[in-house]
Amino acid sequence: MARLAQTHGLTDVQQEILATVRDFVDKEIIPVATELEHRDEYPQQIVDGLKELGVFGLMIPEEYGGLGESLLTYALCVEEIARGWMSVSGIINTHFIVAYMLKQHGTQEQKEYFLPRMAAGETRGAFSMSEPGLGSDVSAITSKAVKEGDEYVLNGQKMWLTNGGTSTLVAVLVRSDEGHPEGTAPHKSMTTFLVEKEPGFGEVRPGLTIPGKIDKMGYKGVDTTELVMDNLRIPANRVLGGVTGRGFYQMMDGVEVGRVNVAARGCGVAQRAFELGVQYAQQRQTFGKPIAQHQAIQFKLAEMATKVEAAHAMMVNAARKKDSGERNDLEAGMAKYLASEYCKEVVEDAFRIHGGYGFSKEYEIERLYREAPMLLIGEGTAEIQKMIIGRRLLEEYRFQG
Repeated sequence: MARLAQTHGLTDVQQEILATVRDFVDKEIIPVATELEHRDEYPQQIVDGLKELGVFGLMIPEEYGGLGESLLTYALCVEEIARGWMSVSGIINTHFIVAYMLKQHGTQEQKEYFLPRMAAGETRGAFSMSEPGLGSDVSAITSKAVKEGDEYVLNGQKMWLTNGGTSTLVAVLVRSDEGHPEGTAPHKSMTTFLVEKEPGFGEVRPGLTIPGKIDKMGYKGVDTTELVMDNLRIPANRVLGGVTGRGFYQMMDGVEVGRVNVAARGCGVAQRAFELGVQYAQQRQTFGKPIAQHQAIQFKLAEMATKVEAAHAMMVNAARKKDSGERNDLEAGMAKYLASEYCKEVVEDAFRIHGGYGFSKEYEIERLYREAPMLLIGEGTAEIQKMIIGRRLLEEYRFQG
C-alpha cells in the first residue's frame, strides 16, 4: 500500500469496501481507460461492474436496498475511481447527488418509488441547474414551471447535464412563481422537479429533448448534454419534497456534497499523476543516471507528494464534517478549491517530468492533462469557491468593534 493519502480511523467494513474498489480500478479501469477515452466511448462494462459491487447504492439507506455508508466512504471510493479514470467518477456523482437529495428532501412516496431502483443502478440519476447564459449565477435561471390542474408545464433550456443521455431520472431546477408574490427573492421561487425519461438522445419523452453529446476537450466517455423542455408536463407529485419554492436549498445541499466529490476526484487524479511521474522518473535516464536522481526532479516530486497529501486531508475533513451533521460549506469549498488547483499543478508537473512523451497519446499523462481542467470549473468555479469561503469567514470572524 502506498504511503500517501492514507485515511486513519476507518472501520474494517470501510477498509474492505475501499480495497475492493481499488482492486477493481487496478484490474478493470486503468488498463482500458485511455483507449476508451480516446474513442469517447461510454464505459458500459465498467458501469456494469460497479453496479455489481453496489457502488450506485453506497450511501442509500439499507431500508431502500443500499449499503447505508457515510459520505466519507463514498468520497474515498470516488478518489479511487478517479485515480483510474475521472469520467467514471462523474457517472456515479450525478446519480449519487440525486439519491442524496431524495433521501434528504423527498416525500416518503418518492423515496420508496425511486431509491430502491437507484440503489440497484436500474434508475440512473442526473441533475440540472445550469443554463446556456448563466454559468454559476443560479439565481438567474429562466426555465419556468406553470401549474395547470394537477400538473406543471415546464419550458426552458438547461446546459452542462452530466449523464444527460444515459440517465433515466433528472432532478431539474426551474422557476415556479405560484404562491410567491412579486418581488420574492429569486432563490425562494425555485423548485426541483423529478423528471423520468428514457435513456438516449432526441425526444426522450413528450416535450423533453436531449439534443446530443457536447464534444469536450477531456472528461470523455461520460455524456455531457443540453436538455430542452417544450411544454413538458410533470405531475405535481414529482415536485421534490412535495412543496414548491424549496428547490434552491435542495440543490445547494446536493452541490455541497458534490463539492466533496469533486475534491475527491481531484485527489484521485493527482494521485495517479504522481504515480506516473515517480515511476517514469526512475525509468528515464539522462546524463548517465535516472532523472529521479537529479535534484530538480526530486524537488518536483516532493512538491507533488505534499500537494497530494494536503488535498486528501482537506477532502477527508470536509466529508467527516458533513457526516457529523454539521454545516460544511466552508470546508467543502476549501477542499474543492485546493484539491482542484493542486490537481492541475501535480498533473502539470508529471507532464513536465515526462518531457516530450507527455505530449504523446501513448502515455496516460496526456489524458490526465486534458481531464484536470474540468475540476477547476465543475460544481462551481474556483472563483465561486473563494466567494463562498470569504463570506463564511466574515461570518465566523465578524469584527466586534
